[in-house]
Amino acid sequence: MKPKLIVTILICFAAKGLLAQQKDLVNYVNTLQGTNSKHELTRGNTYPTTALPFGMHTWTPQTGRNGDGWKYQYFKDKIRGFQQAHQCSSWSRDYAVFSLMPMVDQLMVDENQRETRFSHANEIAKPNYYKVKLDNEITTEISPSERGAHLRFSYPKGKKSFLILDGYTRLSGVQIYPKENKITGYVNNGEGFKKGWKSYFVLKFDQPIKAFGTWENKKNTINPDSVTADGFGKGAYVEFKAGAKVQVKTASSYISLEQAELNLKRELGADKTLEQTKAKAAAVWNQSLGKIVVEGGSQADMETFYSCFFRASLFSRKFYEIDVNGKPHYFSPYDGTVHAGYMYTDTGFWDTFRAQFPLNTLIQPEMHGRYMQAMIEAYEQCGWLPSWSFPSEAGSMIGNHAISLFTDAWAKGIHTFDPKKALEAYLHEATNKGPWGPANGRDGWKEYYQLGYVPYPKYREATAKTLEYAYDDYCGYELAKMTGNQFYMDIFKRQMYNYKNVYDPGTRFMRGRDINGNWIPDFDPIEWGGPFTEGNAWHWQWSVFQDTKGLINMMGGNQNFTTKLDSVFSEPNTVKVGTYGGMIHEMTEMVMANMGQYAHGNQPIQHMVYLYNYANQPWKAQFHARNVMSKLYDATENGYPGDEDQGQTSSWYVLSALGFYSVTPGTGEYVFGSPMFKKITINLENGKKFVIDAPANDASNVYIKSASLNGKAYTRNFITHQDLVNGGTLKLEMSNKPELNRGLAESDKPFSLTK
Repeated sequence: MKPKLIVTILICFAAKGLLAQQKDLVNYVNTLQGTNSKHELTRGNTYPTTALPFGMHTWTPQTGRNGDGWKYQYFKDKIRGFQQAHQCSSWSRDYAVFSLMPMVDQLMVDENQRETRFSHANEIAKPNYYKVKLDNEITTEISPSERGAHLRFSYPKGKKSFLILDGYTRLSGVQIYPKENKITGYVNNGEGFKKGWKSYFVLKFDQPIKAFGTWENKKNTINPDSVTADGFGKGAYVEFKAGAKVQVKTASSYISLEQAELNLKRELGADKTLEQTKAKAAAVWNQSLGKIVVEGGSQADMETFYSCFFRASLFSRKFYEIDVNGKPHYFSPYDGTVHAGYMYTDTGFWDTFRAQFPLNTLIQPEMHGRYMQAMIEAYEQCGWLPSWSFPSEAGSMIGNHAISLFTDAWAKGIHTFDPKKALEAYLHEATNKGPWGPANGRDGWKEYYQLGYVPYPKYREATAKTLEYAYDDYCGYELAKMTGNQFYMDIFKRQMYNYKNVYDPGTRFMRGRDINGNWIPDFDPIEWGGPFTEGNAWHWQWSVFQDTKGLINMMGGNQNFTTKLDSVFSEPNTVKVGTYGGMIHEMTEMVMANMGQYAHGNQPIQHMVYLYNYANQPWKAQFHARNVMSKLYDATENGYPGDEDQGQTSSWYVLSALGFYSVTPGTGEYVFGSPMFKKITINLENGKKFVIDAPANDASNVYIKSASLNGKAYTRNFITHQDLVNGGTLKLEMSNKPELNRGLAESDKPFSLTK
């Protein structure tokens, strides 16, 4: 063989090997996953997010009216803007929003008149790149940076070319610099901010501005040649030469206009073309998604996994910026001043303590460590731990789950915060009620302390609150125990068993109790609401994360327990609307899933399939985990079984696809289900790899016949965080028949307070 030919072949093989190492995982992601949602039925409540991992700002096309929580709905066929966004739930209004909309022929600023038809056939939706060609022939492209975006508007030849900046709702201001091809400004929309808060932005165009003006979006009045405007709904417009192709770089800051300019220069200044920003963003995403490499699954499974992993990598959002000296600092949404350090926002712990944050402890430990200290700083700045930040404290939902995050971090070796300060903050949460929502402090804290439960109907959702308070008190106890703090151990020790006080042995269900200790009459386990949160007794029966063995004992032993678990799936999927008064979307989603009373579209029951591991039937956890993944998730616009909820529903899938789940955050354990792929490699931040090798795995072989960890036989139904971060290989022999005798020893069962 000739030497030149040998060299050519070697180069080809080397290139092929390099491509194999640097997989283009971003192309598996569909950011339209879950966007076909509406008030009555949600398939994710997502929007086609164009952003970097945990980026401070995101960008999206806008099909909904200004101020509408339904930002982008797949079934709509008109776009009215391209928007800077932060929304973590359609049930919460967005903040720090402004939008850009290109127009041809004539200037129409009214959002209802300017909206333009489009087809999904002309849409590309990836994390690093969004593109759509509107029916009027304008093409819009977007690629993200952490605090901004690079956009390009391509207008049809010979057509007048306008760009409208909409100041969204509430206060806004704009300043046009025609000679510099630049617009600066601010917006002040959102809720819960300190007086005077602003989100500053800057836009720079690569084409000359031909004409310009300002306008306001209440009466849609236009002021040609005006360069400045300030007030309610103020915006700007510019005109370029006919048929222009215009690149726009934009960045925002919560600190100052100077910081916005710095963000723009640092993140986008070197990018002459949108293609450069697109490529850089793809590299960032491929590195992030490459922290978990899955192999041996179908194309559809790969797309579902990486679309979910993408969505799990957006929350909590960075709320800090890098100053001129390269140091992090942030505008605090809690006290309205600027501080040195890191801050994060846009999450509700009631959803995300279950899987999204446990996933971060494994995949993003450095960021998670910063987050723990940020929670301490939030407490110091406003007097309360966060529970639902958007971006300041809203107190939505129930429970005091910041303590779950602290305890889980400490159990996994993330010691970036003062545990005594965390326990002090948690005791304050547990013995006070804050001024915001029910999870700001503790609803019914006095009665919970005195009676051992929260009474109903004195407090709404009282039984659900009792169950979650008991778990949180376990976390307080466990953090105190791990850090040798007897004072806090003694306080929380007795309260972590309070779940027993709302269990009725007569009906074998958790139930509401009044202040005199009486069970609430006319009990029906399929009735939603009342003493429960967004669910019924079938869903809340299992929320004893810290003491599953204690729950098994109360329910009469393993056989009764597993029979009840089975019944969740075999019961009719009937709904009684209860105190909700009508069908809410969570009810509709449970009925559509057609899995009995199993309601995976909401959080309370998402851990339930893993509980078979505690009661001598681990093979059923393997079956049901795979069944839920296969039946209820895909990568399409209908890809979720309900609200995606700030990464939680996606993180459930990601962890479950690895073959395990965090039933009890705070223990450092993950409970086994059944992995989705033949081979999974977790590329850890410490440089080590953990491999889950299941070569016979497929849609039929969902059962674990045998296992070995680093070459040694492994019979446990769980694996520890330490085992994972140490690196190694978990080898699984998979089968199409359940292994009924594996993992039945007491030592094989996951953590429970009761032994």
